Amino acid sequence: MSFYDYSVPSRGGDVSMKEFEGKVVLVVNTATGCGFTPQYKDLEEMYEKYHEQGLEIVDVPCNQFAGQTPGTDDEIHEFCTLKYNTQFPQMKKSDVNGENALPLFTYLKSQKGFEGFGKGPAALAMSAMLKKLDKEYKTKPDIKWNFTKFVVDRQGNVVARFEPTAKMADVAACVASLL
Repeated sequence: MSFYDYSVPSRGGDVSMKEFEGKVVLVVNTATGCGFTPQYKDLEEMYEKYHEQGLEIVDVPCNQFAGQTPGTDDEIHEFCTLKYNTQFPQMKKSDVNGENALPLFTYLKSQKGFEGFGKGPAALAMSAMLKKLDKEYKTKPDIKWNFTKFVVDRQGNVVARFEPTAKMADVAACVASLL
């Protein structure tokens, strides 16, 4: 199967990734009550800057990480649009790991596994926290936390995975290079 064979439930029905064929797609699992939540601002800026050139963002709220996405789909959407003026499509709250994970995320993880959190204080904090939860976390492709991002090129290839600790400027540079 390819990226375009998957769909994701949205607040208005399923969204097929085939709708994004020929575009650069950034798929991200998000949360409204996380230390990384301010990344919504960067995501919206990226969307406004690159949408006309072919960028799509698929925002999948997820409550699997410390319960940091409480509320209904409508409450989450209201928070994002009022606080961050988000305009990109927001899907239904869904799992990204485990037996109830969206098949799209299972596919994305199979294409780009976990390669580390990088360097810096946030990376060290994430590594320390995850080591307490699962000593083997480094060897598993699972999503580690909110705001993990996958970049898909115009041909449907998963070309990059960015952990929440990655600089948003690096994510934007990757996206821009594919437009």
